[in-house]
Amino acid sequence: MRRLRFAIPVLVVLAALCFCTSTALASSVTMKLTGVGGNNAGGVYTYPYYFSINGKAPVALICDTFDNQVIVGETWKANVVSLLSGQGLFGNQLLDYKAAGLIFKSILNGTLSINAGNYAIWGLFSTNAQNNQFFQTSGAAGIETEYLALAASAPNSAFNGLVLYTPIPGTQSWGGTAQEYIGYCPVPEPGTLTLFGTGLLSLAGLVKRKLGKA
Repeated sequence: MRRLRFAIPVLVVLAALCFCTSTALASSVTMKLTGVGGNNAGGVYTYPYYFSINGKAPVALICDTFDNQVIVGETWKANVVSLLSGQGLFGNQLLDYKAAGLIFKSILNGTLSINAGNYAIWGLFSTNAQNNQFFQTSGAAGIETEYLALAASAPNSAFNGLVLYTPIPGTQSWGGTAQEYIGYCPVPEPGTLTLFGTGLLSLAGLVKRKLGKA
């Protein structure tokens, strides 16, 4: 896959976060890979991967499937399930999924580097990822060990909002079975949601005013 530069305007990102919550409630969706964020290591792209889901605004997801391949523009259908459902592409590897979810949250909050964190997730499910030179030199193995231990004792509430987009074999428009992705869709409290919506409208107005002056 060619290296791509992909930028998402602030308002589009915020809209994607709003859409993410409603998408997580669906049993199946149609996914289209629209672009990547430009991060790469060990010869492959890492988080974020950008998707249009059911034709809506782009959503950023992280890949947990090192051995499968996808291309920009490819479409497929996916089941949307809880991280703890035991219905992911890798079946009942629940501890591995828990560790992957915690690693993803640490990437989102800036605790872990994107590239090493994504490789740690891949290594949970793929020997090929573990054999990649970047996995061996980046500290991904240590991250994997640390987060497996954290996952073993973490309460289920630590995984709230984490969902799997598990590909349905045979629905892909290109190649073999597509990759599986993890998304984070936090559900804000009603008061927070109101404030968020108000802030979004205010930001939209500010951008409109600035554009009007341009």
